[in-house]
Amino acid sequence: MYPFLRLAKVVFQNRRAGPLPILGTHVSHHICWPWDIDPWMELNNGRTLTLFDMGRIPLALRTGITKVLHEKGWGIAVAGATIRYRRRIQMFDRLEMRTRCIGWDDRFIYMEQSLWKKGECTTHFLMRGAVTASRKGIIPPAELLAAMGLPAESPAFPEWVHTWAEAERQRPWPPEMPAG
Repeated sequence: MYPFLRLAKVVFQNRRAGPLPILGTHVSHHICWPWDIDPWMELNNGRTLTLFDMGRIPLALRTGITKVLHEKGWGIAVAGATIRYRRRIQMFDRLEMRTRCIGWDDRFIYMEQSLWKKGECTTHFLMRGAVTASRKGIIPPAELLAAMGLPAESPAFPEWVHTWAEAERQRPWPPEMPAG
């Protein structure tokens, strides 16, 4: 079940946080609770992805993205992601999460997030999100930025982000699956 109460707490905690520029970094703090762990007594990989929502949603609120989404009747969906796990997170570990927008192209907004424990990065997440409208499909990020009163030109991506985005463009869809 989605942690709606946890999300409500995060939103409530950030209601008075100052605005952030579109490329600003939102920093939040979390605890790995008993219901977040897997049978190996560490943070469950699926819960990790859900936990990252607790950074992206406040970032969207603080940058003004959420306001425009509500005004236009748009949504935003994860359209691709890659994650790197490097250090264990165990029950009751205290974590710092850093969330930021890296830039955008003609279809997607790219964000990166990381979890830190005692000053050491445990997990790094790169995702691309698509702004969506039910009848129009994907809305170009330039339209979102224009509605926010921001320039449509993205900063240059780091090379590793560009390489990942290009690999995703070449990946076949639907996937080529062998007959079973």
